[in-house]
Amino acid sequence: MTTIIDGNKTAAATKTQVAERVERLHNERGVTPGLAVVLVGDDPASHSYVAMKERDCAEVGITSFDHRLPADTSQEELNALIDELNADEAVHGILVQMPLPDHLDEEAVIERIEPTKDVDGFHPQNMGGLVRGQDTMRACTPLGVMRLLEDYDIALEGKRAVVLGRSTIVGKPQALLLLEKNATVTTAHSRTKDLAGLCREADILVVAIGQPKMVDETYVKEGAVIIDVGINRTDEGLVGDVDYDMVESLASAITPVPGGVGPMTRAMLMSNTVDACAKSVDYSFD
Repeated sequence: MTTIIDGNKTAAATKTQVAERVERLHNERGVTPGLAVVLVGDDPASHSYVAMKERDCAEVGITSFDHRLPADTSQEELNALIDELNADEAVHGILVQMPLPDHLDEEAVIERIEPTKDVDGFHPQNMGGLVRGQDTMRACTPLGVMRLLEDYDIALEGKRAVVLGRSTIVGKPQALLLLEKNATVTTAHSRTKDLAGLCREADILVVAIGQPKMVDETYVKEGAVIIDVGINRTDEGLVGDVDYDMVESLASAITPVPGGVGPMTRAMLMSNTVDACAKSVDYSFD
């Protein structure tokens, strides 16, 4: 019988742990974690996502600093705000909501954020730290996937893992995090030869390709664990990159869309913010 991996349940447990840690920091060090969210422009999806993050902050006790800027904000104005937030001791995490308007340089913005406050885990210093196995910020979505695998006692050591997708947001850090847990990892993408055949070799298949229902039963071997990172808005509603109805019966465990990986991304953002705060005051939760 296929196990349905419930991201809402694990996210709720994660946020409960985060709230407990927020309380410990307040009681033992007199500090409250603070997350600054910067939103430039009027993209409806970004506004909705930022609103959810702000509700998450309120739920766990993190102070949220809301900065909403007009679409014509200049690079210099955005840089100045980031510099201000970098210097603000009440701000422990900085999140600049992507995508930015076309005239702004996203890479320059990412690199301007102080690495210790880069709770998205995208700064080159944090990405490099992940490659070297250092204790730096890790990207929220891949980290959320790892928390789900841990929560459902899915063994990784020695298993064949295939990550379908090579973005710096999900695919590349996901492969490195799986490698840390001693999985044997292959990164595949749209130009991989015999893509379906390669995916059928996977014990763990993580799909982040950005194509609605691309992965069907021809990509999945019986008993595989399927982690669907995709979120695609279609006429039939939100769907993943995996054709859930076609592969569910083959999988030993699978994440649904919605309700799988998505809630974990926001939960791990809260967790990263609290960790950043703890490091800023040299506090350990151990």
